Amino acid sequence: MDVEGKVAIITGGGTGVGRATALDLARRGCAVLVNYSRSRQEAEETAAEVERLGARALPWQADVADDAACRAMVDAAVKQLGRVDVLVQSAGTTVFVAHANLDAVTLDDWHRILDVNLIGAFQMARAVKGPMEAAGAGAIVNVSSVAGIAGIGSSIPYCASKAGMNVLTVILARNLGPKIRVNAVAPGFITGRWLEQGLGKGYEAIKGAMEQRSPLKRVATPEDVSAAILSLICGSDLVTGTILPVEGGMLISG
Repeated sequence: MDVEGKVAIITGGGTGVGRATALDLARRGCAVLVNYSRSRQEAEETAAEVERLGARALPWQADVADDAACRAMVDAAVKQLGRVDVLVQSAGTTVFVAHANLDAVTLDDWHRILDVNLIGAFQMARAVKGPMEAAGAGAIVNVSSVAGIAGIGSSIPYCASKAGMNVLTVILARNLGPKIRVNAVAPGFITGRWLEQGLGKGYEAIKGAMEQRSPLKRVATPEDVSAAILSLICGSDLVTGTILPVEGGMLISG
């Protein structure tokens, strides 16, 4: 897909992978709705940077766990930006709980993580289906995680939510074709605020361990993940239902 003149919605678009993707799409002439739940300042700054790059931008607050909010966000993109061609689902949440500590995981943790990471992804895909078909074609990229492949990550509910997202990607690809392609990226360790805050003092040590485990001897930046996302949007139009790891080969390290 050539994204020049097209419109993208990026959930969780104000920070991290979402921000990097918004800027990369803007550089290619794509207008961007920058969704956020709580990070208003960051989303508005990202939208301003998109406009400095010469593309239209619309910051938009919505919790993807709320179906009505998802539909309203898509309606806003159509009304204010003209269409919807791309959806990048980078909104996500987690808790940091050791997997062996089963009693520390609450039912509220399960509900919130699944509501945002999995149900929210389904709701957004459902909401963009009509506008994408009306535009003639569409591309959805879900931001999953190696947590959903290898069962490693911040918590058991998080791993389960990303495993669910991987299966959801395949199901949606099968059922939204031929006009809409659906793929996912599955990053490993990503540098930045998400893990810095979640891991605290252990951040640098865990980052170093992941770098040593990787055949490429480094971990991902948000820009690395954005490059993979854009490859699925702007590359071959024959790729759908794919889960693309972006983890420096960690999954094959043994």
